[in-house]
Amino acid sequence: MNKWLYKIKEQFAPFNFALIPLLLWMVLTACSSSNNQTTPEPKNVVFLISKDPDNYEADRTIPAFAAQLEEKYNFNTEVLLSSGPRHASDFPDLSVLDQADLLVVFCRRLALPDRQLRQIQKYIEDGHPVMGIRTANHAFSVRDGTIPDGYSDWKDFVPVVLGCENRGYGPVEPGTDISVVSHLAGHTILQGIEDSYWHSTGNVYKVAPLLDDKAIVYLRGSVGSARLDEPVAWTRINPYGGKVFYSSLGHPADFDNADNVKILNQAIAWLTHNSTKK
Repeated sequence: MNKWLYKIKEQFAPFNFALIPLLLWMVLTACSSSNNQTTPEPKNVVFLISKDPDNYEADRTIPAFAAQLEEKYNFNTEVLLSSGPRHASDFPDLSVLDQADLLVVFCRRLALPDRQLRQIQKYIEDGHPVMGIRTANHAFSVRDGTIPDGYSDWKDFVPVVLGCENRGYGPVEPGTDISVVSHLAGHTILQGIEDSYWHSTGNVYKVAPLLDDKAIVYLRGSVGSARLDEPVAWTRINPYGGKVFYSSLGHPADFDNADNVKILNQAIAWLTHNSTKK
């Protein structure tokens, strides 16, 4: 026997050399498995926003918010800004909804071309998730002006999809004291929130009582002097089986609040988890 091989066998006598092929196979399999692990496909989030003096600068805050979703998390985003007057408004090509995993609505009192409104309705009726921010609680509810032929509003978006009614607004000057619903503090949407209470400079939206008694409220807003205590953020399942998250926070300063931004980010992750494009 080759002296060198004999010494090797003598030194490693307890080792079963018949195991070498098995060990090589295990190493190669592990390397192959590691190489096959790929980053999950990014989720696609579409934002519908409008610009008017009473829409809280959504045209400024939402593009920045969408940018941090792309930079820090695994999302692709499209921010669509409406054009034209509110009672005859128009979004850029809504065909992006065909590939959307989530629709985020932050627009105010728009009537849209019949075809575009139907695209939004179909997306929702297909059971896809929806997020509403602040003025979404009157997103497609035109209150003044004549809606021209070929355009429509959609007042039922609020009760049917968001599960609430727009019952008015609290006083502007005192803002709103926000509190986390304590027994839900460990929920995915609220994880890592540093402050259980904070102050928003935006006035509270009156929505109580919610139309959906199965909705889960995560944040409440109060105005002491006005004796108001209102749901501010909640989740529900709409009649089409889609997940919904709504928050009436959306004042420009709310997007400077790290906890509020974290809640929105985590709500988006919750909404898009296990979502599938149809």
